Amino acid sequence: MNHRIMYVLRYIAAMSLLWAGSLYSNVYAGPGANRYASIAVDADSREVLHARQIDAPRYPASLTKMMTLYLVFDAIDRGDLALSDKMTVSRNAAAAQPVKLGLRAGQTLTVHKAIQALAVKSSNDVAIVIAEHIGGTEDNFAMMMTARAKSLGMNHTTYMTASGLPHPAQLTTARDQAKLADQILVNHRKYYHYFGQQSFVYKGRTLRNHNRLLGRVDGVDGFKTGYTNASGYNLTISAQRDGRRIIAVVLGGASTTARNQHMERLIDRAFEVQAQKPALIAMTQPQTQLAAYTGAPRVFNLRGRGAVTRQVVLGVNTAPMRAAQSTWQIQIGLFSDPVTAEAAIDPAMTIIGGPATPDITPMGAQYRVRLTGLEGGAAQAACAALRSSAMNCMLIAPAQ
Repeated sequence: MNHRIMYVLRYIAAMSLLWAGSLYSNVYAGPGANRYASIAVDADSREVLHARQIDAPRYPASLTKMMTLYLVFDAIDRGDLALSDKMTVSRNAAAAQPVKLGLRAGQTLTVHKAIQALAVKSSNDVAIVIAEHIGGTEDNFAMMMTARAKSLGMNHTTYMTASGLPHPAQLTTARDQAKLADQILVNHRKYYHYFGQQSFVYKGRTLRNHNRLLGRVDGVDGFKTGYTNASGYNLTISAQRDGRRIIAVVLGGASTTARNQHMERLIDRAFEVQAQKPALIAMTQPQTQLAAYTGAPRVFNLRGRGAVTRQVVLGVNTAPMRAAQSTWQIQIGLFSDPVTAEAAIDPAMTIIGGPATPDITPMGAQYRVRLTGLEGGAAQAACAALRSSAMNCMLIAPAQ
């Protein structure tokens, strides 16, 4: 009962501040009445293809659950959770506001079903079950979510709930939501299929995904919807056409139909813009990048099994550097740390079986790995070999 009273008091306090509307916006620089923002990003180069108010504070609503799930995936990869583990439903979780799965206090739910319930049904009660299981309390879990967001470069995002239910201090930006989608694809790709499920079954009921673009718009294969009165209708998607992928975010739509129609146009336009560009274009203006390049050029001695195996220059990706590129390159991925980045080089070199120079470049909080110095035919053959071995590969043509 105490937990339920605390939740109700928190909810009333949050709604009181939301009802303050423009006052809150003026004092705290919150979203206010202007809820719209949108972004489309080339998922390979991180180039921003479309941008509208991408750094303005907005309410994430149930897009919040993407970060809730990110922490679940982190816990599974660490070995702290397994898909078959059962989590107990508290009174606090059972009392959550809709949308919900309808859980009862004392029952249990597997991690696997919980992931489906968040990704497909967007269940608020399940989000609280996860938060309490991993963090002890939802408040503590929200702090973990915010800390993880900062570690991913989401510097303008603060989480106060695991579900996205209204809280005036729970804010994000369109750029940060694109970064989150990007990081799921980079670090937790093996779980991405959950976001593409069009339905799942729970206790004999078939529950449909709220993202109605799945299976209807060419290439759309995942991510998340969100809605509260304060946020408007939000949607993050990822889509792939002709081997190229984009990430797009629309925040503050006026209705489900208006948001979906706008997202469809945004997706089509983003792919049109992407198709007019080479495989990768150097990004020279920080405001057009998903994550700004950081750090001065430096040299790392990357070690393997006790001995220096190669010396790799880590530098800032600038226009002059790309202008000097006269040979083909292939990009094999973006990684969260230089050790993981370096570990990806040897398998790739073994597969392509030819001469190439490894290059690791820091890009915000990530490290990009390329193999350089290739002729056109060799680069194409190398990419084909990597893809046939289920490894990522992107061709980068010489600068003109």
